Amino acid sequence: MFGHKPIPVFVVTGFLDSGKTTLVKGTLMEQEWIVPGLTLLIRCEEGEEEYPKEYLDKNDMVLLNIEEIEQLNADFFKNCDRNYHPAQVVIEYNGMWKLVELLMIKYPRNWQLQGVYSTVNGLTLDMYLKNMRNVLMEQLTESELIVVNRCPAGIDRSGFRRALKVQNPMAQLIFEDTDGNIIQPSEEDLPYDVKGDKIVIEDIDFGIWYVDAYDHPNLYLGKEIEFTAQAFHPKGMNQDMFVPVRKIMTCCADDIRYYGYPCKVPAGTEIPLKKWVHIRARFEFESVTSFGNEQPVLYLTHIEQTKKPEEDIVYLG
Repeated sequence: MFGHKPIPVFVVTGFLDSGKTTLVKGTLMEQEWIVPGLTLLIRCEEGEEEYPKEYLDKNDMVLLNIEEIEQLNADFFKNCDRNYHPAQVVIEYNGMWKLVELLMIKYPRNWQLQGVYSTVNGLTLDMYLKNMRNVLMEQLTESELIVVNRCPAGIDRSGFRRALKVQNPMAQLIFEDTDGNIIQPSEEDLPYDVKGDKIVIEDIDFGIWYVDAYDHPNLYLGKEIEFTAQAFHPKGMNQDMFVPVRKIMTCCADDIRYYGYPCKVPAGTEIPLKKWVHIRARFEFESVTSFGNEQPVLYLTHIEQTKKPEEDIVYLG
C-alpha cells in the first residue's frame, strides 16, 4: 500500500500590515516548489492588501478567513484536507496569536510543515523592540526567513540582527528599503566592529565572520582577529600550519561540517590539536599551496587552551 503524497504547509506570520500578503503573493507563490494544483490559503486577519478574486482564480487558490484562534484545531484541518484535497497549504497567521499554538496542532498525517516566514514593518520595528519585544521575538523564533520591509534610512540593522540571532541563530534575515529593494549587507550589518585594528569574534558569530571574511577580505586585512575554535591539522598540511575550526550548520541538522581558515604558526609554537583554543591572529588574503586559490590566511600571534563554548554548533546566518 502506497502512502499519500506529502502536502507542504507554509506559515507566514507578522503583525497587522507588516506585509504578509505581499510576501505571499510576490514571493512565496512565485517559488518553483509551489506545485500545480489547488492552494488552500487560510488567512487569520485582513490587512490593507487584498486577494482579488481574479488573483485567486488565476493561481488556483481557495481562501478561508479565520477570525478566532480557537477555529484552528485538528478537526478544522482534517475537514480542510477532506473537502479541498489541497496540493499545498498557506497559512497567513495573526502575529498577535502565539505561533507555538499553531505549530502544536495535530495536522492530517500527510501534511508537513515546510517553512515559517515572517514579515516585520521597518517603520515600526523600533517601537516594537522597545514596547513589545517578547511578543515580536516569539513569532520570529521559529522563522527560517524574516523580511524587514519599508526600512527607513538609519534603521539599526545590526542591533536588530544581534537581538534576533540570540533567539534564532539560523534565521535568514533580509532588509528592504521603502521602495521594496533589498538592502545589500554592509559593515553596519555585522554583529562585531570592524573599524579598529582588532576584531573580536564572539562564539555565536563565527559563522558570519567565516562567510564575510571570504566575501569582503579588505575589511580584515592586516587586522588582529580574536576567537575561540578547535585546533585541527588536516592530512598533508605543512607542520607549520593548522586550522582553527568550528562546527557550522549550513542548512539543516544533516549538514554540519567543520569550517575554518589555515593558520600559520611561528617556529617552536606547540598547538594542542583537537583541543579548544582561544587565538589571536593577523588576517591576510593569499594563496596557500595545499588549498589552491587565494583565501583568508591567519598568522598566529597568541594561542592558549580554553573551555568548550556553551553552544558547540554555529550558523552561517
